Amino acid sequence: MQGQSEFLRAFAATVGHEGGYSNNPNDLGGKTIWGITEAVARANGYMGDISKMSIEIAQRIYYTQYWEKLLLNEVSRMSEPLAAELFDTGVNMGIATAVMMLQQVLNAFNNQGEYYPDLFEDGVIGKTTIAALHAYYAKRGPKGGAVLLKTLNSLQCARYIELTRKRQKNEAFVFGWIANRVSLASV
Repeated sequence: MQGQSEFLRAFAATVGHEGGYSNNPNDLGGKTIWGITEAVARANGYMGDISKMSIEIAQRIYYTQYWEKLLLNEVSRMSEPLAAELFDTGVNMGIATAVMMLQQVLNAFNNQGEYYPDLFEDGVIGKTTIAALHAYYAKRGPKGGAVLLKTLNSLQCARYIELTRKRQKNEAFVFGWIANRVSLASV
């Protein structure tokens, strides 16, 4: 696998946040193991007892379902911390949400279209989003990378609060989400 070491580092961090088997009645995802819901496991061909799914199977699902779909091999060539952030957000909030946040931030930072054209904020990553990201790093450099990560984490934090306001049972998770997944430290 291309980008194997970058993926393995991101996978280890995300699985560390997700933990092992859970069937919390407050969790809309239902039964999960290693952060993979039973529905996602089934959609990826795992038909066994979800509580017994191996971490190796989880790793394969994470790679095909999240890392590849988010084009994170390409992203990690620009910034491994950004690839890890998008991966973790995609796992925790969904791929479309992770990409939409990235597209929103890239649009906010393109100096009214001077650095690259505005993106259609559709939550789908493709050549246009990747090209805008390349242009962003070319224009903004390392400091821009740090600001991009801070901004994505800020949006993520705001989304967690919004989810808790809309569904009180999410209060069981919000402290941990923010403590473990939101980092505003410089990268």
